Amino acid sequence: MAGQRVEVDGGIMEGGGQILRVSTALSCLLGLPLRVQKIRAGRSTPGLRYLKKKIQLSVFCLLRSVCLLMQVSMPCVLFAAFPSELRLKGGTNAEMAPQIDYTEMVFKPIVEKFGFRFNCDIKMRGYYPKGGGEVIVRMSPVKQLNPINLTDRGSVTKIYGRAFVAGVLPFKVAKEMASAAVRCIRKEIRDLYVNIQPVQEPKDQAFGSGNGIIIIAETSTGCLLAGSSLGKRGVNADKVGIEAAEMLLANLRHGGAVDEYLQDQLIIFMALANGVSRIKTGPVTLHTQTAIHFAEQLAKAQFTVKKSENEDDASKDTYIIECQGIGMTNPHL
Repeated sequence: MAGQRVEVDGGIMEGGGQILRVSTALSCLLGLPLRVQKIRAGRSTPGLRYLKKKIQLSVFCLLRSVCLLMQVSMPCVLFAAFPSELRLKGGTNAEMAPQIDYTEMVFKPIVEKFGFRFNCDIKMRGYYPKGGGEVIVRMSPVKQLNPINLTDRGSVTKIYGRAFVAGVLPFKVAKEMASAAVRCIRKEIRDLYVNIQPVQEPKDQAFGSGNGIIIIAETSTGCLLAGSSLGKRGVNADKVGIEAAEMLLANLRHGGAVDEYLQDQLIIFMALANGVSRIKTGPVTLHTQTAIHFAEQLAKAQFTVKKSENEDDASKDTYIIECQGIGMTNPHL
């Protein structure tokens, strides 16, 4: 790597893995020597000790979640010389991280609007606390990323999802999660059929036992917003379903075109794209603020965050995040 080393304070703002993921990806892409101090300083388990002994992909830490590892590796392989295959191992459905279902059903179709495609092959699902999942991601490099404009939410046209159980948990748990979620949604949205499929994961495709649910709202303009929840020991199935439904409804009420869990995942792609990207969101999360801060510090992308001026959003907590991307070019293509 060439250039002056960048010093990053890993304890500021979100103060967790988001800083490590964004800064290491940008360091790799931009050839910036990087030193991250005070990693996860504000967390109950500070530093990298909680990552145990697993280090893969050179500088990349193999986090407990497959989806978090995907977040840090994907921008890098987009600008590689050749097509890449990432074999990622860990939890596919874990707390404090996107579920693999969210990555497939929401993140993938939206992030592909930047002008690339990837394939996500779930070989094995893995659940807390053992993990044990395996996902293979295949993608080809691009010359540049296109900017995106996700500011017109449109109207909700479909609501669908999946409620799953794996391992020793009975199928009725999946049915109870789905039924509770449907009842909760119908209290607020009565004119749409809500199709949540209960699923028993095949035993040869799931490591350990777990249960969870994801619900997607699709709009007339192609926006996708979601609510999800994972089961925990001692928590009944109805509560898990209702939690996911209430999360979805909250994401629909704020009027944004992306939900609270997608907004921060788009920031690094907006920063790297060639041109101006705009997304409409609900309240800007601390994860998103952190991603913006480090994208500005390391990549020198220019972001603005302003309250939406649309008259339909006047009574809502709705914002426009705009970014002048740096137009990163793949030197190998």
